[in-house]
Amino acid sequence: MRQIRVPVFVVGAGPAGLTTAALLAKYGVEVLAITRYPGTAHSPRAHITNQRTVEVFRDLGIEDRVRALSTSNKLMTNNVWATSFTGTELGRLQTWGTGEQRKADYEMASPSEMCNAPQHLLEPAILTAAREFGAKVLFNTELVSIRQTEEAVFSRVVDRLTGEEIEVISEYAVGADGAQSLVVKDIGFELEGEMGLGYALNCWLEVDLSQYCAHRPGVLYWMYQPGCDYWVGSGVWICVRPWNEWVMVSMYNPADGEPDLSEDAIIQRARATIGDPDIPVRVKAVSKWTINRMVARQMVKGRVAIAGDAAHRHPPANGLGSNTSVQDAFNLAWKLALIVKGQAAPSLLQTYSDERQPVAEQVVNRAIRSMTDMLPISQALGFRDGQGADEGWASLDELFSNTSVGRTRRKQLASAIDLQNYQFNCHGVELGQRYTSAAVVRDGARFPEPSRDAELYYHATTTPGAYTPHAWIQHEGRRVSTLDLVGQGSFALLTGMGGQPWVEALRQVGNEFGIFVNGWVIAHGSSTIDAYGRWGELREIEDGGCVVVRPDRFVAYRANDLVADPLGTLRRVFAQILGREPQSMSATWSHSATASTVAGRE
Repeated sequence: MRQIRVPVFVVGAGPAGLTTAALLAKYGVEVLAITRYPGTAHSPRAHITNQRTVEVFRDLGIEDRVRALSTSNKLMTNNVWATSFTGTELGRLQTWGTGEQRKADYEMASPSEMCNAPQHLLEPAILTAAREFGAKVLFNTELVSIRQTEEAVFSRVVDRLTGEEIEVISEYAVGADGAQSLVVKDIGFELEGEMGLGYALNCWLEVDLSQYCAHRPGVLYWMYQPGCDYWVGSGVWICVRPWNEWVMVSMYNPADGEPDLSEDAIIQRARATIGDPDIPVRVKAVSKWTINRMVARQMVKGRVAIAGDAAHRHPPANGLGSNTSVQDAFNLAWKLALIVKGQAAPSLLQTYSDERQPVAEQVVNRAIRSMTDMLPISQALGFRDGQGADEGWASLDELFSNTSVGRTRRKQLASAIDLQNYQFNCHGVELGQRYTSAAVVRDGARFPEPSRDAELYYHATTTPGAYTPHAWIQHEGRRVSTLDLVGQGSFALLTGMGGQPWVEALRQVGNEFGIFVNGWVIAHGSSTIDAYGRWGELREIEDGGCVVVRPDRFVAYRANDLVADPLGTLRRVFAQILGREPQSMSATWSHSATASTVAGRE
């Protein structure tokens, strides 16, 4: 049997696997990723891409590519509830930070906009980047078994085209092989939750709905008709391309028999929720899927980590699926890179599980709750499962009647739609993830109490374990984000006037630990200026203090002001994070970032 030896072996080439491979390759690690499938995603699947995920793509240098293949944030504005595209509109909600009440929150939180990036278009962009950085990705290659010892991971794979069996021997492995993960099974990861909570159809269609959507642009159009109180009503339409390419999602009960998946049946179903019996509809693909609530109890066992759907499975409410997967990769890749290069102890890998497993659990619970929070809409409409059409339409007539009952029910409907902000404007859930682990030096610091609802609103802070706040600053005459000064596979330190000793100490620590570091003095008289004063509002430290930032842009350590021994302090901080003591090594100091490191976006 032929053998392949590689430092990191990634099983799966979806958003989690491809992003992990791309980042590892960018960080200078040889990596092999495989998938049993012949290519990247062949249908739209996941699509909502939040700001934190776009920031990962910014770090990879592909943000502009992702923007080019996506529907822009301004066309994601409306969630529409109606009886059909041609029928009665029941209500709208401005979503994804596009509404007047939320727009500033989203714009001030990130240099990157949310977008609608269908998975079949997004995955090739990540794949291209991975290969450009030198990652090897093999399609039609299936994992047959995987095991590990204290020294290595041994994976048996088969080429599905030739039948050749290959043994992959790696230092570490990542299971990003989806909801039916063989890595999870063979390595013995424990899961908790429930599978098969609901059953749904995805129908990928070509149909021109411009006349019904151009005046109320959005990503999701929810159709509610009598006799159905499912999470998606009678069907939800997801915009793939404005306004002629869609995915129609509907639910079914297997106890009533399997759904008719014939082309004629799908077209009839589509026309019923469009409200036009003659509109041309082309069926591109149909697939079935299940609603699950499942999370791994741990995301690391020995030399193997799991990511994406292998570790957390939930309904697509809140659009958190692929976003959580990509962000898993951003946390995991820099840690694996440092371990493989001998710059960090193997114990650093455990912090991936310590940090991301609680996030996975929060995401799963939020998605399930958002799904159940849709029921009040059906209740306000007076619709229920198995209801007769006459009864349902009469209930709708009563809703819009000039009666006390109608007025009461309209208030109930408005309240039910307002509740959907927890799904479609849930900025705190999207951006407010916080970590606690050995890779965060808290030094007694506590996260500040939120001034607003912590799920709906993102609260920026430099408390260790939080994500570095975004602020526009001036760097070498250009407007860039503070996020552009950090990341790129390096540790960074941000300080202000009088903080130069921190920068000099960081240089020495980088040499001693043999790691790449970047130090920045944000102050007048330097090349980097807090021109708008926004960083001064967000940094929560004095001019002479410092914020130490990890390669994934999370804050690792913070000092309120200059200390007597900055070198000793940073030695202690990095020794804890890296799990080892310093040693004198070749200089790896970088103070002036390259053009690719600091890429300002207007």
